[in-house]
Amino acid sequence: MNQEKIDRINELARKAKAGGLTEAELAERDALRREYIDAVKASLRSQLDNTYIVDAQGNKRPLKKREKTTN
Repeated sequence: MNQEKIDRINELARKAKAGGLTEAELAERDALRREYIDAVKASLRSQLDNTYIVDAQGNKRPLKKREKTTN
């Protein structure tokens, strides 16, 4: 996600607070927000995939995905 798209998201947010958005602007805002969220998730996933835990003996091991629990 580049800075121009983030600036456009902010511009649409200011316009929404000030008066309202057209249907086209609402669709654009939703698409840009989804793209931003996906980019943040991908960045976080990449960072977590490259994170290791070091135990007391100095052994490195990668993080493991948690299993989902049902209550």
